[in-house]
Amino acid sequence: MTGTFNLALDTQPAAGAASAAWLLLVLPALGAAVLLIGGRRTNKWGHLLGSGMVIAAFAYAVVLFFDTTSLAAEDRLRDLHLFDWISVNQLSVDFGLRLDPLSITFVLLITGVGSLIHIYSIGYLNHELEDRRRFFAYLNLFIAAMLLLVLGNSFVTLYFGWEGVGLASYLLIGWYQGKDFAATAAKKAFLMNRVGDVGLALAIFLMFKTMGSTQYDVVFSQIGDQSTGTIVAIGLLLLLGACGKSGQFPLQAWLPDAMAGPTPVSALIHAATMVTAGVYLIARSSPLYSLPQAEDARLVVMIIGAITLLLGCVIGCAYDDFKKVLAYSTVSQIGYMILAVGLGPAGYAFGILHLLTHGFFKAGLFLGAGSVMHAMNDEGDIRRMGGLWKKMPVTFVTWTLGYLALIGFPFLSGYFSKDEIINAALGQGGTRGWVFGGIALLGAALTAFYMTRLLILVWLGKPRWENLTSPATPDPESPEAPVGKPYHPHESPSTMTIPMIILAFGSVAGGAILSAVLPEWLTPAIGEVEETHGALSHTMVGILTVVLAAIGAGLAFLLFGRRETAVERPKRVSFPVRAARADLFGNHLNEALFARPGTWLTRALVYVDNRGVDGLVNGIAAGLGGSSGRLRRTQTGFVRSYALSMLGGSILVIAALLMVRFA
Repeated sequence: MTGTFNLALDTQPAAGAASAAWLLLVLPALGAAVLLIGGRRTNKWGHLLGSGMVIAAFAYAVVLFFDTTSLAAEDRLRDLHLFDWISVNQLSVDFGLRLDPLSITFVLLITGVGSLIHIYSIGYLNHELEDRRRFFAYLNLFIAAMLLLVLGNSFVTLYFGWEGVGLASYLLIGWYQGKDFAATAAKKAFLMNRVGDVGLALAIFLMFKTMGSTQYDVVFSQIGDQSTGTIVAIGLLLLLGACGKSGQFPLQAWLPDAMAGPTPVSALIHAATMVTAGVYLIARSSPLYSLPQAEDARLVVMIIGAITLLLGCVIGCAYDDFKKVLAYSTVSQIGYMILAVGLGPAGYAFGILHLLTHGFFKAGLFLGAGSVMHAMNDEGDIRRMGGLWKKMPVTFVTWTLGYLALIGFPFLSGYFSKDEIINAALGQGGTRGWVFGGIALLGAALTAFYMTRLLILVWLGKPRWENLTSPATPDPESPEAPVGKPYHPHESPSTMTIPMIILAFGSVAGGAILSAVLPEWLTPAIGEVEETHGALSHTMVGILTVVLAAIGAGLAFLLFGRRETAVERPKRVSFPVRAARADLFGNHLNEALFARPGTWLTRALVYVDNRGVDGLVNGIAAGLGGSSGRLRRTQTGFVRSYALSMLGGSILVIAALLMVRFA
């Protein structure tokens, strides 16, 4: 752990290729500005500009990566000062970039997968030509904000990018502005993320209060000198921020609803960028969480990850919406990552490893889902699918490879990353090891079950769509008679299939390559991996994980592969299924604990304001007005009335003086 602190402190000024790292931010930000300011004049070529800017950023990221690998490990922590940003009394914030293996890894993921999603979007939005350039502007804005989040050299700079990602995600999730469900989903995501943002903001305030700075170097060098209460408080507040952005319990409800946006948005948010920000935040703060005083904070991180892991798996087993099953899969897989980084030095690298492999196979799965929906009149109900492998062979093969990687099929990417997390969790030893390791193993079995169910209902079996039409939509020529369209599934254009093929290669080979080099590569940023020794050997853990996944997949085949699936959902189902389809009452819980009390508090404050504050002000005004009206009646204009008043006043004064004299 001492090495971690030294590594965090020994930063070098950026030179060579790193001196132009600001281009990573400028390129996508410039693309967003041109497309938003240029307006309709950019319609014809806006999608090309938006894609080109992110591809250029990825190309520079590759150059920066090789430039960094050419340095000795101790020289790979570099800071690029851009300008003095905030200077108010004792608060001084330097706007700069931190170029180290952790940030460069995220930059490669964001720009690489982001480039593929941009290319895919060209084909996906070919029917929305007038608004397509605005969509690409939002995508560019999202990429720029995410890059600022991971490259910033202080918590304030990170927070700036953090809020930029929140704004861009709000715009993208609510892309279909004319649909109420999209607007509601965008607002839900925005508001629930603000809850987590409060935690991150309070953590930053506490850092400045106790250490006088928010720069990474200063905070990480002084955090060990703070009291245990301060360290735990900062750790828990940072976790609250991570829960909001990464869709972790109890702030997970927004993430599945984010499926209201176009499928490329789902892939961008759920695979490589926004939902991984919480994992990055905890990994970046490893000098804090690695402290012995932060053990309680790490335990809470692990508990949150384990709970979310199970929630996502259980709910994913019951949904019939294609993208929502994948969304809850993301909730679950991010839970694995949070659990891993909660393990401290034993799990930081493996959490990032799973984040990277997940970026490959989950982006491929979402893009495959978009390809299916694109070919099926935007249909998302898996009960109305089946037998699509014959109609969409390229999408089927790429999607199936992503599926196998996700369930941990031997030697595919998920096999390497998920097994490492399970092994590290079991390696904690004692009751803690068995509890968290057992939950991770159970999650592996459930993941194989719901993903195999998805594979069977979408791709295999008899086509259930042949005699159906898509849900009725208003016909512009005859709005009084909505009509549905027959299904004619077909393979997607090359602009959509090529990104899926590239991601499929990552799903197959990414895990083996990354697991061999990533832990050592990340050492300068997060420290060396701490070896753990549990009751089971690494080989036994791998075998057990594969066996449980096979059991889960086999059970799904027995339940869904050997009998015909009804197109209509059964009206009467058991309570566990109803509970899972109700998100395990997560929305009800949030409504009962936060939404309704907030509404009641608002109404009470409005009542106090109307009847109390306004009532007091209006009452004083009415009293003064009424009393002045009555006093005005005494002004009669008759001398005898004034003389009588003077006499009465004199008598009262004399009486008062006599009482004082003889009292």
